[in-house]
Amino acid sequence: MEKHRGFPSRLTGTDFQFTLRRENKSGATPLVQRERYADRRPPDRKADEAFLTALIEHFGDDPFVRGNLDAGRLGWLFGREVLPAEDPFDPASYDALLRVDYKRAYTNFPHIFAEGWTP
Repeated sequence: MEKHRGFPSRLTGTDFQFTLRRENKSGATPLVQRERYADRRPPDRKADEAFLTALIEHFGDDPFVRGNLDAGRLGWLFGREVLPAEDPFDPASYDALLRVDYKRAYTNFPHIFAEGWTP
């Protein structure tokens, strides 16, 4: 499992986890798209925003290895702002390649981009 050095481990001041400390011996938790309902709590939405911001700052628009990124947190963005970057894609692999979909990220979280920036 690749560890992403310099990537924030959690949202500051909360228990919202962004990375794992160690590999799960029984294998990676499969990535599944989690439904984001409009009535989600503000702290949950803030965690999504902070995680997406960290992904963009750390990886940009380059494909990246899932590695030690938390499957639960990725699930809130997976299939929308974060997409598979390889075919075939193995959702239960620490070596799976992902990428940020800038257009969808900008549509759903425009305030995290620099003013005047458009995809």
